[in-house]
Amino acid sequence: MLLVVGVVLSIVSPVFLTSTNLLNVALATSVMALLAAGQTFVIILAEIDLSVGATLGFSAMVTALTLQGQPTIVGIAVGLGVGAAAGLINGLFVTKTRMPSFIATLAMMSVLAGLTLQLSEGNPIAVNDYDFQNIGQAEVLGVPVPVWLMIVVFAVCGTLLSRTRFGRYVYATGDNAEAAKLSGIPTDRVKIQAFMISGLLSGLAGFIVTARLSTASPTAGTGLELVAIAAVIIGGTSLAGGRGNLVGTLVGAFILGVVDNGMNLLDVSPFLQNVVKGAVILFAVLLDRNAASFRVMFGRRPPSSPASRSIEQPNDLVRK
Repeated sequence: MLLVVGVVLSIVSPVFLTSTNLLNVALATSVMALLAAGQTFVIILAEIDLSVGATLGFSAMVTALTLQGQPTIVGIAVGLGVGAAAGLINGLFVTKTRMPSFIATLAMMSVLAGLTLQLSEGNPIAVNDYDFQNIGQAEVLGVPVPVWLMIVVFAVCGTLLSRTRFGRYVYATGDNAEAAKLSGIPTDRVKIQAFMISGLLSGLAGFIVTARLSTASPTAGTGLELVAIAAVIIGGTSLAGGRGNLVGTLVGAFILGVVDNGMNLLDVSPFLQNVVKGAVILFAVLLDRNAASFRVMFGRRPPSSPASRSIEQPNDLVRK
């Protein structure tokens, strides 16, 4: 889908493939991608985090207020700590009270949005820390710093999810939490850690937004939770849990970013842009949910499970 959208936009708009525009797409997508990266851990667990947008806004506001009297590193640490703490609270509510994650994170979203407005009294807070501003506005080798941060986060989180015991626990818990628990996996701890990762990356996205704009807005994260969830789903992560990866999430985020950029280049009405994005999400989910049917249509067999492969190859099993 990303290639198709890119080819179409490169044909209809000569500006699309310019290096300046592509860097703008990457920069605009970086914040959404960070939120989606954290959301991927949660959704693989068959949970959901509706508070990431509010966590971004609250973390940004706390960071801006901290920077008024503290060094840059302290402001960053406080912002990240606030995000991780919000994730910890979400995880504790989900695991210890057995509250559905939809309800727990919806309540957290409301609480954090209210606290953000209370702290700011509904007004933006300016940030005059030059070193902090450079995080969002400087470039390294011609690439904006937020894009480099996005690349580093996806590399680290991708390794964590695919190459570590924690990552295997995440997939096992999301696939069948009861079986994982009976196998000795600390499912509650895994869920708490996943929500903390989501909150931490929301805090990171919050201070990137603040650094880019040199201002913390009380409405900075409004609606971003839905965009992050959409990017994860477009990337192929299953809402039923147990399936998904960060490469797909990154592609999903860029699909939404490219669509946004293309519609702006083509001067599409902002009222119609949401219609187009909704159609893209529906189409992506349709492809994902009917993958087996499309494989049959194009003459490809669906991949067999390890158990079925063992049954089909009894001689190999006996030799083992």
